[in-house]
Amino acid sequence: MHIVIYSFHVREGKQTQFEHAWKTLTDLIYKYEGSLGSRLHRKDEQHYIAYAQWPSKQLFENAGSKLPPEADGVRKTMRESCLEIQTLHELALVDDLLADSIYEK
Repeated sequence: MHIVIYSFHVREGKQTQFEHAWKTLTDLIYKYEGSLGSRLHRKDEQHYIAYAQWPSKQLFENAGSKLPPEADGVRKTMRESCLEIQTLHELALVDDLLADSIYEK
């Protein structure tokens, strides 16, 4: 499994717009590109961290071409709501002990 961690510094007053765009884009990527989904966390009022999972690094690297046209507008909204978007880390999963991974099977 391939993990990607992102940092988003959101413009003041654009938090709701950002959160909606992030959710919409994440849903599209899950539906059309084969991701395993993502979690969004708020560090403070304008700083968010997202954790995305992919079945493989190759699938992550090749993602983007299967998205529907509406994804372009969502990406634009997301970029416009942020001061900065960074990919902090790309990681290989070693073990998974989250409750929904091992305790609810």
